[in-house]
Amino acid sequence: MELYLERYLNQLALERGLAVRSVDSYSGDLKRYINFLAGRGVAQPGQITRDAVGSFLSELGKYGLSPATMARTISAVRGFHRFLLSEGLAPGDPSENVEAPRLRRRLPGVLDIPEVEALLARPDTVKPLGLRDRAMLELLYACGLRVSELLSLRESDLYFSQGFVRCFGKGSKERLVPAGKSARSWVTRYLKGARPALLKKAPTDRLFLNNRGGPLSRMGFWKLLKAYAGKAGIKKRVHPHILRHSFATHLLEGGADLRSVQEMLGHADISTTQIYTHVDREYLKEVHRQFHPRG
Repeated sequence: MELYLERYLNQLALERGLAVRSVDSYSGDLKRYINFLAGRGVAQPGQITRDAVGSFLSELGKYGLSPATMARTISAVRGFHRFLLSEGLAPGDPSENVEAPRLRRRLPGVLDIPEVEALLARPDTVKPLGLRDRAMLELLYACGLRVSELLSLRESDLYFSQGFVRCFGKGSKERLVPAGKSARSWVTRYLKGARPALLKKAPTDRLFLNNRGGPLSRMGFWKLLKAYAGKAGIKKRVHPHILRHSFATHLLEGGADLRSVQEMLGHADISTTQIYTHVDREYLKEVHRQFHPRG
């Protein structure tokens, strides 16, 4: 089973182009599955029954996994069995039509528009690092980028004359995302007035730099975001993707169609984008509670 798992993971990495982090996550999920099967005396794909798959899925809750990890594990198990079947390593797919446990999707935390504006206004743009931070926050909110996408941007990824930014998402998939006037203005100011001061002896085309002239890290970004949220008086739990979540929610609240938001976020599956419609409905319910005479 371990050999078959290795072959499957290689297919995910080489043929489907999954990111290393995603492949590692699938590896951990499926090793847990194989160990579960081994405990039931199952050592070959042909020995796996529908009941065994169902029992494993039913016991996922006992591992203390988050809903997102449980959903990924279910996807990994089903993908592994489709691989075994397609490669002729199993006579059938015992995971087919197995009912998975119902998972409660946790809604992502978002900022409302006044909170976003308060956050964006906190960096001291007189200083080079403050100007950099304002440019990063503006671009993150304007484009709905993942933090990893933001920090990997290079000057050559800016197509401001056309109004776009190029980024590389999960699996190195390239996409072009519109960048609004405000974000373009702040990034241009950063390029002219701050980046040259941060750039040290070793030249790099990485867009956002730390105070030593190297690429800014995810931890570095997380620390500055947390600090600015505190200064802005935001009481919500602020996390690195909160501006991405806010970007999607505010677009949908403003009337944007789901397919367009999916394209801008770089989601392969529209069901991933649909969670933001749930956030929107929560917002509508809150408005109803506040303003309807019998809310």
